[in-house]
Amino acid sequence: MIISSLENEKVKKYIKLSKKKYREEYGQFIVEGIHSVREAYKAGVLDEVLVRENNECEIDCKTYYVTEEVMKKISSVDTPQTVMGVCHKKGDIDNDRICKRILILDRLQDPGNLGTIIRSACAFGIDTIVLSENTVDVYNSKVLRATQGMIFHINIIQRNILDFIDYLKDNEYNVYGTNVVNGEDVRNLDSNMKDKFALIVGNEGSGVREEVSLKTTKNLYIKMNEGVESLNVAIATSILLYELGR
Repeated sequence: MIISSLENEKVKKYIKLSKKKYREEYGQFIVEGIHSVREAYKAGVLDEVLVRENNECEIDCKTYYVTEEVMKKISSVDTPQTVMGVCHKKGDIDNDRICKRILILDRLQDPGNLGTIIRSACAFGIDTIVLSENTVDVYNSKVLRATQGMIFHINIIQRNILDFIDYLKDNEYNVYGTNVVNGEDVRNLDSNMKDKFALIVGNEGSGVREEVSLKTTKNLYIKMNEGVESLNVAIATSILLYELGR
């Protein structure tokens, strides 16, 4: 059977998942493309697979075939993939399972930046990403595309980060802010300062909030050529994570 009607109840639900309030209501989100669908399956969060008619998908999961018109309506891009997955959100983890290497994102707003940072965090050995309450939704379609499936391979939690920093310091983490003023070149950190840490990265325009910076162990910066004022937050985060992983 091929679903062809935009009035189909399942199709109506899939379309709703493009909005954050419905993703929260249903506890589900959609990923697009066979690579992301496979990663969701490996992670055990794949609920259903949607396949465009006249195509196949080898994944062992409840599968629905839909017309090109239906796929276009559900998709978040102009040229949809032939396979999509409906996934459920992973449950939150408690503080005792966050491990030793933590990345904290304070009010990040650009979904492409968040997705890229998630990929870099996976690449450079971060255990847990902590989002402030007003960071862009991690299940935004642009975030999901930018992660290239890596969202399924890292713990991501949301916390009041001011309170969370207190928890980290009580548990002997080094808490690093990012600020060129009174900061230290990240390359100068001793190896023992890289074993158990949290790195805080701030908003694209205004950086880390002052009240957050005041709670850090120290601030770090990336030494750059004169005349270069700043880097894109995703690029800067990737460099910092690489240096902290050395």
